Amino acid sequence: MNLKEEGASLDFPGFTCRYYDDLKEKLHEMTNHRQCFKPIPRLIEELNRHLEGWKNYFDFGYLRVAFGEINTYIRYRLTQHLRRRGQRPFRPPEGVSYYEQIQRFGLVRL
Repeated sequence: MNLKEEGASLDFPGFTCRYYDDLKEKLHEMTNHRQCFKPIPRLIEELNRHLEGWKNYFDFGYLRVAFGEINTYIRYRLTQHLRRRGQRPFRPPEGVSYYEQIQRFGLVRL
């Protein structure tokens, strides 16, 4: 059975498994150019709420690889978002990488 086919699912007692590729789309939407007006702490809070909800829902089994891909993707998207903010893009303090600054902002890690 190919779970990537539209409408395909696999049922177990208490669980329904199906392919769901919407997380990256939602993260992309949350960090797109239309969100540049939003204060960084509020954006991080919204991202954290979404990521933690997703993690709690899908935290059955061994998802280390999938969580790693999502961590990498959201940090890349957030870095791009910070670089394009307004006329004066955000720059981390001297000697601090974007990755380190994003950690300081409090973004959760799956």
